[in-house]
Amino acid sequence: MHNAASVSASLGSMGLLRLIGVSWSWSLAAGLGVYLGTKSWKYFYIAARTAKRDLNGLYVLLRVKMALWRYVRNGSNIPSIFAQTVKLHPNKPALIYEATGEMWTFTQLDEQSNAVAHWARSQGWVSGDVVALFMESRPLQVALWLGLSKVGVEAALINFNLRHDSLLHCVGVSGSRAIVFGAELADDVKWRVCDWSSLFSSADRLFYIYTSGTTGLPKAAIVVHSRYYRIAAFGFFAFGMRKNDIIYDCLPLYHSAGGIMGVGQCLIHGLTVVVKKKFSASRFWEDCIKHNCTVVQYIGEICRYLLSQPVRPSEKGHKVRLAVGNGLRPSVWEAFTERFGVKQIGEFYGATECNCSIANMDGKVGACGFNSRILPNVYPIRLVRVDEDSMELVRDSRGLCMPCRPGEPGLLVGRINQEDPLRRFDGYANQDATRKKIANNVFKKNDSAYISGDVLVMDDLGYMYFRDRGGDTFRWRGENVSTTEVEGVLSGLLDQTDVAVYGVAVPGVEGKAGMASIADTTGNFDFDGFLQSVQRALPPYARPVFLRISPHVDTTGTFKIQKTRLQREGYDPRLTTDQIYFLNNRAARYEVVDEELYSALAEGRMSL
Repeated sequence: MHNAASVSASLGSMGLLRLIGVSWSWSLAAGLGVYLGTKSWKYFYIAARTAKRDLNGLYVLLRVKMALWRYVRNGSNIPSIFAQTVKLHPNKPALIYEATGEMWTFTQLDEQSNAVAHWARSQGWVSGDVVALFMESRPLQVALWLGLSKVGVEAALINFNLRHDSLLHCVGVSGSRAIVFGAELADDVKWRVCDWSSLFSSADRLFYIYTSGTTGLPKAAIVVHSRYYRIAAFGFFAFGMRKNDIIYDCLPLYHSAGGIMGVGQCLIHGLTVVVKKKFSASRFWEDCIKHNCTVVQYIGEICRYLLSQPVRPSEKGHKVRLAVGNGLRPSVWEAFTERFGVKQIGEFYGATECNCSIANMDGKVGACGFNSRILPNVYPIRLVRVDEDSMELVRDSRGLCMPCRPGEPGLLVGRINQEDPLRRFDGYANQDATRKKIANNVFKKNDSAYISGDVLVMDDLGYMYFRDRGGDTFRWRGENVSTTEVEGVLSGLLDQTDVAVYGVAVPGVEGKAGMASIADTTGNFDFDGFLQSVQRALPPYARPVFLRISPHVDTTGTFKIQKTRLQREGYDPRLTTDQIYFLNNRAARYEVVDEELYSALAEGRMSL
């Protein structure tokens, strides 16, 4: 029965493939290749276990692809799609500003954005011009970029936490003619915005979203109209959102999670979105109850911050059934759903600019998505081997990238097809940055693929698990250490405290020693207890050799741990006021790194 069902499901899915542009010959070849490449019983076992999941994934892919095809054929864009939404829900609440209780209906949001469009024209701005938006999250920001897009002006959504050189950099790389800023940020805009002449040919660009800058200065990622629709639609269909859902969006609107995955459900599907000015762990569930929210968004460390809060009645008195986001650590996943009674986690993987997004549609704990093992080429993404130290792609004798086996970590890549809205890569405002994210001869000769820069691992059933950002894994004592995994363990041992883990070079020693920066505001860190817990929880090669005790750990505006400064300063006590400690294995304790001990380590006089 299982085998027959599997074959039937596989053949049925092949029929769907014809509808989404994949040829019969290619589909059959792909399926046969997997079949011949595995033992027959294993192929049927995988098919039986994954047929329902894969068919659901194909259904979602088909719905998004057909809708995009229809919109492209009709010449639609985000403003025209929103106009249809307004006709369907003229008096329904569109955006609610949690800070003041201010509510905008779809008609009011449309009228506000029209007013912005007329104002933009009065400024002399024309299609293809770029204008920077620099303000805290609130409904007006949506009205501004939506209104600008109605006259073809592209917004550059600037992180409102930026100041000085970083702010100038972000405005500059977008080629903005002007900057529109909120009154709350007026004191931070004391310089005259120049009229940069290097404007871009816009084609169908909607706006720019900046990368988080966890490893350097942010890059301005180009978001075209079809990409905005694709991200929002995948979230809606993949996680079973409903037209009557109310979304609690506490994420910054300058980021794709808050501004597209969240607000996009309002503009495209007619859902009500509650906009929170700034995430508050203590107010989170109270806000959800106040506004009858049924869907919440998370990113980075938000779920862990919620778990670290004291128990309160509101955390079980809400109506939230779905939490959508990315970066939920496996060690936090089940604790979050059990404590807060949230039935469904909609975890996904994706970057603003990437063409290889994946989604966990069936609640597999810890997975950020999947790809079919039976018909892997339907959605042409792949994990490929990379050199662990240089992160360079490993190639075979033909010069092609080498796919990873199940259980083998690899770099996620996606084949580029600029004619397909699902496969195109629009890159960044900076062309050099764009070129660095493209590799050739990846799947086959003369093709091109987007390089995600992230390391994932896939199991036998095709579920994928985030391992690390490229370069975060380091080698110590002949073993690979995943910073993400160690961070999760250490944070759990310390009651969900912020922890950043990274490798630091020690002169004369091969590889990199593990270092952990730990947030501690008490001043009474228990080093002996911590070491005992670490020895029970981690193998010797993964235990932190150095500790850095700080009042707080740097994070981005989207709650990702920032390590650039930490890695640069390393374990040199002269570069920081934080206390640095070294694991003396002979004495079985952590000892303060003073200048004398630092010199001994730097000169190779202290044994590790």
